[in-house]
Amino acid sequence: MIYISAVGMVNALGRSNAEIAANLTRGVAPGMQRREGWLYDAPDAMLGSVEGDLPAIPDSFSAHRTRNNQLLLAALAQIQPTVDEAIARVGRDRVAVVLGTSTSGLDEGDQHVNRALNGHPSTDWQYAQQELGDPSRFLSHWLALDGPAYTLSTACSSSARAIISGRRLIEAGLADVAIVGGADTLSRMPVNGFHSLESFSPSLCQPFAQDRCGITIGEGAALMVLTREPQPLALLGIGESSDAYHISAPHPQGEGAIRAIEQALREAGMTPADVGYINLHGTATPLNDQIESQVVNQLFGEAIPCSSTKHLTGHTLGAAGITEAALCALILQHDLPLPPQDFSRSPLDPALPPCGVLMTAQPLMRPVILSNSFAFGGNNASILLGRTA
Repeated sequence: MIYISAVGMVNALGRSNAEIAANLTRGVAPGMQRREGWLYDAPDAMLGSVEGDLPAIPDSFSAHRTRNNQLLLAALAQIQPTVDEAIARVGRDRVAVVLGTSTSGLDEGDQHVNRALNGHPSTDWQYAQQELGDPSRFLSHWLALDGPAYTLSTACSSSARAIISGRRLIEAGLADVAIVGGADTLSRMPVNGFHSLESFSPSLCQPFAQDRCGITIGEGAALMVLTREPQPLALLGIGESSDAYHISAPHPQGEGAIRAIEQALREAGMTPADVGYINLHGTATPLNDQIESQVVNQLFGEAIPCSSTKHLTGHTLGAAGITEAALCALILQHDLPLPPQDFSRSPLDPALPPCGVLMTAQPLMRPVILSNSFAFGGNNASILLGRTA
């Protein structure tokens, strides 16, 4: 069994676990606001941001000076005592770092190009800032670690796969502790990219609602410390698949999603009835919500309460898997009420297969949570978390 010894995160819900837990319970996201200057053909867009100042990156790490890495430092600060203890206990060569991202320092690269095209000097930018491998390289160097360190970029399942990969490094004997997670920062490229795909909502996203029309993008970072040492929370099961049906659309029968969920349940030795809550991928695009509802209905019927939290965090892209797994960890740790879906602006879509979508908050009845991440290219990951006592 691989356990979770610490969780830290920042997103539109807040900058600490306590603030995020309180706002998750209230259904309020202070960082979810309309912002100017992100869409080319619209004056503003609804986006989720981490509000307030972030930790500074010193000159000695200037090649890693990005908002993405600042978000990681903000999440790291929340778990620093656990990280320090782990390093002292197992050694710097036995601690792995596996992170997921889809933007890395892309926004800094965009700002550099924009300045250069407009005849302004841009002396601070370095290419390494926007390399996809930079987040894990930065965090490993920051902590002076000598263990495995790499970044995964599989779109919206990136950081879920980072959790899976960190667990496997420990199981394979290549590390004793793994710091896993991910970060993604607001950037004009994904904002306008999703807009060009007609998958971007001009207002706050509405997962599983009748009038849903696309995603709301958010930024955030989250980190978990994985260990063999027994803890109150554990990774009970993991599942992953790659159906490669289409570059952006889900498989029409959800075959890859079904395989990932069934693998996680099988590995945990559980049945669908053992699950107490499903954190849905729930992007609020018409097709994603349709297929995920279909999959959950097929495997779980209507018996298991489920919802998407993306109307509170935004879709944090490469950080979505770890963000939502971390929210699930908070629910388990603090016995928080399960977050309902927001249908205040549009009702539940009656055309969706019924699948237990929460209309009101309710307590978690069984201490096992499934978190789904379904990405472009049919890259699917499902994670089962649960209390051990």
